[in-house]
Amino acid sequence: MELPASAHLTTTSEPDEIVMMDALALSRTIARRDVSCVEVMTAYLKHIHRINPQVNAIIALADDAALLKEAEERDEQLHRGEYLGWMHGFPQAIKEGTDTKGFPTTSGSPIFADRIADSDSPVVARIKAAGALVIGKTNAPEFGLGSQTYNPVWGTTGCAYDPSKTCGGSSGGAASALALRMLPVADGGDYMGSLRNPAAFNNVLGYRPSWGLIPDDSRFIAQLGVGGPMGRTVNDIAALLSVMAGPSKAASLEIDGNSSIFRLPLERDLRGARIAWVGDYNGYLATEPGILDLCRKSFAAFESLGATVEEAVPDYSLSALFDTFMTWRGLSQLRRYDLWADPVTRAKLKPELAWELERASKLTAVDIYNADQERKAWYAAVVKMFDRYDYIVAPSAQVFPFDKNVHWPSEINGRQMDTYHRWMETVAPWSLTGLPVMGMPVGFNEAGLPAGIQLIGKDDRGVLQMAYAYEQVTGWVQKRLPPLLNTTWL
Repeated sequence: MELPASAHLTTTSEPDEIVMMDALALSRTIARRDVSCVEVMTAYLKHIHRINPQVNAIIALADDAALLKEAEERDEQLHRGEYLGWMHGFPQAIKEGTDTKGFPTTSGSPIFADRIADSDSPVVARIKAAGALVIGKTNAPEFGLGSQTYNPVWGTTGCAYDPSKTCGGSSGGAASALALRMLPVADGGDYMGSLRNPAAFNNVLGYRPSWGLIPDDSRFIAQLGVGGPMGRTVNDIAALLSVMAGPSKAASLEIDGNSSIFRLPLERDLRGARIAWVGDYNGYLATEPGILDLCRKSFAAFESLGATVEEAVPDYSLSALFDTFMTWRGLSQLRRYDLWADPVTRAKLKPELAWELERASKLTAVDIYNADQERKAWYAAVVKMFDRYDYIVAPSAQVFPFDKNVHWPSEINGRQMDTYHRWMETVAPWSLTGLPVMGMPVGFNEAGLPAGIQLIGKDDRGVLQMAYAYEQVTGWVQKRLPPLLNTTWL
């Protein structure tokens, strides 16, 4: 691991056992009053102050004294028998860009550097109602664009396993903080792998739920972006999903279901399950050496569960599909058109966003209609594939974590990338389907950098059950901890 220029490494005592607990274990400990909410907040703040300066994952951290006072109030509620929910007393940082009352929502842009939210988004309101205490925000790319977390307002976030490398994005701060035990669980969002890519880069889990499961009050079009949970265990993911999911009067498009099903046991006999491995789509996707080999090693875990893994790809042109994705992507960015139309704000935009908006401004109604029809055809091809297979597995990223000062890889294994997101093309097909996808760890390369796979399924509970079974066999999150958990820089 590369150290900052002025740093030296000092071995320290083990982190407090409170921060090392999985979220559900911590929840039970608080509910039993074996540990107070003040003790939990104290342990987390001490850990954050020690670790966060090395990675810059948590931003806009609130005042310690104010947070400890809120934790004391949670203890008083417990004393009165007022248990709010499984997140009672949890320190929680919310992804930048998600409105959280009293905290910045800058989107990482100098245009909005002074913007403070005056209300909570629906998901944040639910997390608070479940007992969590918001301590700050987690860093994300400017306007959430790109699978690399940097912006001119909050700076750059490092990988939990090597702070000189990128943590991925856009939920990069969330993944890095989670891996380093600075948060029990984390929230995020996913348009083009923003939960799956940082999960892979930080050896944690990121879940993209079925489209509409988590309400979104910002649109009337079934766009590709969804909110979702991140965790260190599948059970923790399911527990946070039970809080985030469910119908909302404010959301026009949603799945109207009972979110409590995600708290049911996930054990399931998976003997006979059939899994399709799409890999690099017969060489279509450029991949860094070692990525596919690590992914293939995961087959043994599935096979130990009684499942079979076969190489297979949907009957569809991936090249045509990326063009479809680009149209949907452009359409989604038109909500920011006014920033591009104004020369003053245009000059302050991230170049990749300016590029997106310039392209999007030229879209026609025919372009959008055709992209809608192509998305429908792709979905039909995937549904047909599910006639034969129960799950699909694909790489979560085409590269390992790279230098955090590199905005995005311009080439992979000798092949040039023609856009700032082409290097993450492996996730785009599954965003277009709206199907549930779990990003899961698969191991590390010789440099100690992690990688991951996507598990795609037909329904949320089925994906959670297979992910849980895979986790019991592999245990990657606990098997290999970030080096910073045992060291600090002084």
